[in-house]
Amino acid sequence: MTERATVLIADDDADIRELLDEYLGDHGYAVLHAASGAELRAIVAEQVPDVVLLDVGMPGEDGLSLARFLREQFDIGIIMVSGAGETVDRIIGLEVGADDYLAKPFDLRELRARLKSVVRRYQRPGTEGGAETSLAGLAAPGSRRVPFGVVLLDLEACQAWDAAGAEVPLTAAEFELLKVFLERPNRPLSRDQLMNLTQNRDWDPFDRSIDIRIARLRKKVEPEPDRPRVIRTRRGLGYMYVPDARPG
Repeated sequence: MTERATVLIADDDADIRELLDEYLGDHGYAVLHAASGAELRAIVAEQVPDVVLLDVGMPGEDGLSLARFLREQFDIGIIMVSGAGETVDRIIGLEVGADDYLAKPFDLRELRARLKSVVRRYQRPGTEGGAETSLAGLAAPGSRRVPFGVVLLDLEACQAWDAAGAEVPLTAAEFELLKVFLERPNRPLSRDQLMNLTQNRDWDPFDRSIDIRIARLRKKVEPEPDRPRVIRTRRGLGYMYVPDARPG
C-alpha cells in the first residue's frame, strides 16, 4: 500500500474487534470500530473508511441492510463476514453490493490478502502499475474512454457513461470485471479464471458471485440485457466478451 488504508471493523464481538485491531494495525492499517449499525452510521458520517469489514449478524440493523446503505452512499470496499458461512448469506451479501465474503472462523492471513485486494480495486489509477497500462492501448489515440456495449469506460477515472453522457454507476468489483473482459476479447473465460483475475482466489462451485456480477453488468452494458450479445455465455466454458457486438 502506498498510503495507509483505513478499515472499519463492524462487529458486535469485542474480542474480534480487538484481535483485528491489533493484527491489522501491525500490518499498516488504520482501524476504526463499530459495535452496531448506529455506531457505523455515526462513524462514516465523520470519516469515510477505505474498506468496511461488516458482520452480517449485527445487532439492530443487520449487516445486509448496512451494506446496502454503504453501497448507495459511498465508493468504498465492503467485505461481508458471517458466522454461518451459508451460501445463501454470501449470495445475498453480494447482491446488495459487497465486494467479497468471508465466513468465520477465518485465517488472518487470508483476511489480509482479501483486504489488500479490495483496497487495490478502490485505489485511483496511477498509484500502482497494472492493468491500466495494457488497457491504455485499447483506447483511441488521446482518448481516456473505450466502448463496452452501450457504455464508455473511463479507464483513468474508473467510471462509465451512457450515450447521453450520464454516469452509469459501477462498483469497483464490476469495473474490475469489465477490465478483465476488455483485456481478453473473444476469449471464453471460466468462472475460476474470472475469480482469480479479479479476486486472487479460486472459484467455489457453490459460489455464484461471478454469475451475480455478470447479471448486474448485463443490465448496464447490454443493448438488450435479456438477450446478451456483449458478454456472452459459453456453455461449459464460462463467459466471453464480444466487442464486435457493441452498437455502432
